[in-house]
Amino acid sequence: MPAPPDDPGEPVRPPAPQIRVGDAERNAAIEALGVHMSAGRLDIDEYGERTAKVTVARTTSDLRALFDDLPAPHPKLPLVTPPQEIQRPPDTRIVVDSSDTRTPTQRFAAVAVPVAAIIAVALFFLLKTWVVFLLPALVAVIAGAMSGSRPPPRGRDGRDG
Repeated sequence: MPAPPDDPGEPVRPPAPQIRVGDAERNAAIEALGVHMSAGRLDIDEYGERTAKVTVARTTSDLRALFDDLPAPHPKLPLVTPPQEIQRPPDTRIVVDSSDTRTPTQRFAAVAVPVAAIIAVALFFLLKTWVVFLLPALVAVIAGAMSGSRPPPRGRDGRDG
């Protein structure tokens, strides 16, 4: 609790919060001290002492103490704001649809055909014959036959049904 004021007309100020300051606040304090030195309120030695204290100030209360006996201008210092709920960025995760309706044979074919193409290229350089490029097509036909999936039957007139 703050001590009672010496003058009954002087308002009681709560203790300054311990908020850390950055370079911008320190620069503003040095500029304000420069204004006071230009106005003749501070001599060069006192200006040097106070600017040295500004450079090592860590909190707003450290900076405010340097201006307690000076009129305006004072540096603008951060105010205490109540803690706010942290706003999270929108969810940007990729949702993978796991409703894969392919049969295991179809999944096998999806892997086997590209692998067969790679093997065909390797065999082409070893055997020096173009016939090996029929290997991926052969794997696709065999996988299709194993899957048992056939298009729905068509009626005599060529329409579905």
